Amino acid sequence: MKDFQKNANLALIVIDIQKSDFANIDNEDKAIPEMPDYSKRMLNTRLLIDECRKLKIPVIFIQEIHRNNLVDMGRELDGDEKVHFLDNNPLTELAVEEMGILSNDYKIQKRRYSAFYGTDLEILLKGLSANTLILTGGLTDVCVHYTFVDAHQGDYHCYVIEDCTAGSSEDAHTSALKAMEYLQNGTVVKRSEMIEKINQLQ
Repeated sequence: MKDFQKNANLALIVIDIQKSDFANIDNEDKAIPEMPDYSKRMLNTRLLIDECRKLKIPVIFIQEIHRNNLVDMGRELDGDEKVHFLDNNPLTELAVEEMGILSNDYKIQKRRYSAFYGTDLEILLKGLSANTLILTGGLTDVCVHYTFVDAHQGDYHCYVIEDCTAGSSEDAHTSALKAMEYLQNGTVVKRSEMIEKINQLQ
């Protein structure tokens, strides 16, 4: 794991951990394919959220959501994904209980893969003086990866928590992590490593 840069100001970005991740739906019936242990990996984020709260590290929850008439779905159905995250579906809601989300937490809705695209995430991060991002959630090969790339191009230092992310398949998950590691060496870490590291900031 790479060291935090001097004067690092951290923010935890929880990407698309929503009710559908914990619904009892057979994988072949899901709108978005998921690797094995997907839900378990999402739940792994909870301990990291709790640790960040203790250390006053801001936690930002990202929610993908689309209008019921699909007017803002764009090209998202050109690949392997089916219609997903519609605003009239209760499973689109953030996983409030599982992630311990509070009413005053930062929440950002997005219509595309990257949490930066068409949202006010950058404005929020500037307001928080954040320059170092910890990324969790899914899919590793889609929304996490695209958010990471936009963050990288915006000159943020990034960490991706390997066991708090999950992809559309194990191969896709691994490949995406390698692609992000290529852009920032030492960016891919385990949850236990990150918890140990942030506790050293006290």
